[in-house]
Amino acid sequence: MDEYLGSLTTEQINKQTTHIDVCSTTEILEIINSEDMNVPGAVKKEIKNIAKAVDAIVSHIKNGGRLFYIGAGTSGRIGILDASECPPTYGTDPELVQGIIAGGDEAVTKSVEGAEDSEELGRNVILERKITYKDAVVGITASGRTPYVIGAVKEAKKVGALTIGLSSNMRSKIKNEVDIAITPIVGPEVVMGSTRMKSGTAQKLVLNMITTAVMIKLGKVYGNLMVDLKPTNIKLLDRAVRIVIYATSASEETANKYIKLSGYNPKVAIVMIKTGVSREKAEELLSKGEGFVTKAIKVFEMLKD
Repeated sequence: MDEYLGSLTTEQINKQTTHIDVCSTTEILEIINSEDMNVPGAVKKEIKNIAKAVDAIVSHIKNGGRLFYIGAGTSGRIGILDASECPPTYGTDPELVQGIIAGGDEAVTKSVEGAEDSEELGRNVILERKITYKDAVVGITASGRTPYVIGAVKEAKKVGALTIGLSSNMRSKIKNEVDIAITPIVGPEVVMGSTRMKSGTAQKLVLNMITTAVMIKLGKVYGNLMVDLKPTNIKLLDRAVRIVIYATSASEETANKYIKLSGYNPKVAIVMIKTGVSREKAEELLSKGEGFVTKAIKVFEMLKD
């Protein structure tokens, strides 16, 4: 038996749930809900470290880098989920934020036994994705010891990439291998070792915070509006129109008109309406404003004066 693994917080017996097998359905759900309430507080304690990670990731992306999430099992799936939401929400290139799971695509829906136990496979994926010093790599492992993830962050660090470790154990090995460690301690799981529960929830919250804050700092949000979304279906087109209306107080007819004139780009449409310029000029203003709507409008005002 692995004494180190057995000593981890996520592998301990939760004394609050030892009777859960004889509880009623309502009682089971109340216990789970009560335990879940500990997660936001654990994440809050890590905000300083999350902020360090966000600022470092933004710096790397501005210098031509990419963001990679690497994990196994639940951790890998959560990373893939977060990465896959960035293109439709923020209009990013699918290559900018990527999720990698031990065992490859098959492991997203089905367990691939043994894939997480190889440091070599983790090292290899860094080389296969041609990760360099420009990139940022977030290793996600509830236990903090998953060999695949440890191998990946070691290799990433070797090539000079920014390395970040997200785990749920104070004694986690990954903390000693990365530039920035994010460690929300959520305590023993409701069902012993089932880290898809509180640990997985903490991972989801942290990754949501990272990508959302990164995208805000890259100019992909105006106010609290996702102005870089790609309206690729009816729902998103409707949202794009509403975003333009909220941002400019334009009528629905005007918003629809400018969404079309902008090439279905809400950010460009907003700048066109607010400044009265053409699509080409709005795109130029946004370029000068580093992609920020507010800065683009300020550039216009300065040029006008």
